[in-house]
Amino acid sequence: MEKERKKPIIIGVTGGSGSGKTTVSRKILDHFANHSVMMLEQDAYYKDQSHLTFEERVKTNYDHPLAFDTDLLIEHVNQLLNWETIEKPVYDYVEHTRSSKTIVQEPKEVVILEGIMVLEDARLRDLMDIKIYVDTDDDIRIIRRIKRDMEERGRTLDSVIEQYIDNVKPMYHQFIEPTKRYADVIIPEGGSNQVAIDLLITKIDSILNR
Repeated sequence: MEKERKKPIIIGVTGGSGSGKTTVSRKILDHFANHSVMMLEQDAYYKDQSHLTFEERVKTNYDHPLAFDTDLLIEHVNQLLNWETIEKPVYDYVEHTRSSKTIVQEPKEVVILEGIMVLEDARLRDLMDIKIYVDTDDDIRIIRRIKRDMEERGRTLDSVIEQYIDNVKPMYHQFIEPTKRYADVIIPEGGSNQVAIDLLITKIDSILNR
């Protein structure tokens, strides 16, 4: 009788904007580079807004759970769990809507699901084997966000601060921080916490080799 194929391992990594969750995810990804591993970014699953005018799209609050097409994300995670290929959406931040392009993604043994709201929906949490919350002080996160948005996204200091005060900070405390209670592991200070990352890598190794 043919041996049943093991289901992929789903690792959820969350935390506020600028917490270091992407760095933590990348360090796990780099360590398992010789294995079958992939990253699935929740940011790719912002809702299609092509039915709205550009002026309406610009007002999108990207830090609210309703900004995400969580149903599609759940559908894709289930497909990956069944060893099926998905067509990952691509989001166009210039046009503030989903692009017509998609990325063909083959299933892998380890799926790192990374994003600010990945622990917010119980249906998504239930699909995860390991849930990680990256916990970093608000002041460190706003400094990182200012640096990133000004250097990489051509934003002005005033626009970054205004967005942070109006949306990012209140949404973090309302929707993201409360999901900390669902985490199996809380990593203070993000990517610089090598001890926590090493422990995680050891745990993932043990699951892979089981």
